[in-house]
Amino acid sequence: MIYRETGQYKTTYEADQQLLPILQDRLFMLIVLFVAFFVVPLTASEYLFRAILVPFLILTLAAIGLNILVGFCGQVSLGTGGFMAVGAYAAYNLVIRVPDLNLLVVFLLAGLAATVVGILFGLPSLRIKGFYLAVATLAAQFFLDWAFARIGWFTNYAPSGSVTAPALTIFGYTFQSPVEKYLLVLGIVVVFTLVARNLTRGAIGRSWMAMRDMDVAAEVIGIRPLYAKVTAFAVSSFFVGLAGALWAFVYLGAWEPLAFDVNRSFQLLFMVIIGGLGSILGSFLGAAFIVILPLVLNQLPGWLGIDMSTALISHIEFMIFGALIVFFLIVEPHGLARLWAIGKEKLRLWPFPH
Repeated sequence: MIYRETGQYKTTYEADQQLLPILQDRLFMLIVLFVAFFVVPLTASEYLFRAILVPFLILTLAAIGLNILVGFCGQVSLGTGGFMAVGAYAAYNLVIRVPDLNLLVVFLLAGLAATVVGILFGLPSLRIKGFYLAVATLAAQFFLDWAFARIGWFTNYAPSGSVTAPALTIFGYTFQSPVEKYLLVLGIVVVFTLVARNLTRGAIGRSWMAMRDMDVAAEVIGIRPLYAKVTAFAVSSFFVGLAGALWAFVYLGAWEPLAFDVNRSFQLLFMVIIGGLGSILGSFLGAAFIVILPLVLNQLPGWLGIDMSTALISHIEFMIFGALIVFFLIVEPHGLARLWAIGKEKLRLWPFPH
């Protein structure tokens, strides 16, 4: 038996294994959830809900889905925006064609619709990988953009191509205020974050990571590439499709295909890279960074008394994004999640009672 005397670990190694996740992390998460559910709704402004919190939560859900595919399974995807569009338009068509369907069921079915499409476009991953797979998923993005813009059935033959989401009524209650929408999205994100965490820590998650690290060795030890890659595409697409439905119904309210173009795919990929590949926490950190940074950059010239056009600010934003991606790939490939872990370990210097 191995006996440890330092830090939090004071018993046998076997007993210490049962402490994970450690007590500090559990307490921290309970505090975060308490603040998110009870403190923020009472203190945050309407602007904070509309401009930051709601888009941050929805994009986090989409980033978790993309991270499952890219970070945990190692399958590159540039078509995430298209899969978000599948979820959005599936939810819209379900609502207008099956009006009595519960909205929560609509969101889940929208995720399943994205799952089916994701599996179809994920099948090439069985034969190709790396750059070639990225091009294949990018082609899926362009095809889906074309389909939703040109096939009138998806928009219920709206002349302008723009559609409007119905009221957010669930079990007879309508979510109207920004606080109510925030709590609805927060509840969904918390539930599916727990689902993603359990999946990545289970047998299916280990098969994904084995395929990511060395696919040939994974196949030798009995992991089926077909099962691992297709399930990664399926689960990832479900999360992304659900996020697309929430983005359309809760955040946008009315949208057109350009709301889910290739720029959305790149935005989500930036979140995953900056936040940390293969990390659920990294999806949260990356989404927070990408949502807050443009707002800060837009306000920064005014704070500094510099007269700068909106177009110039937009170009500077893209330049900073590119520089940050290069920085993280060179200096810290595991992103903000790794920096958070390092800081947490440095602060964990005192014994904590069990």
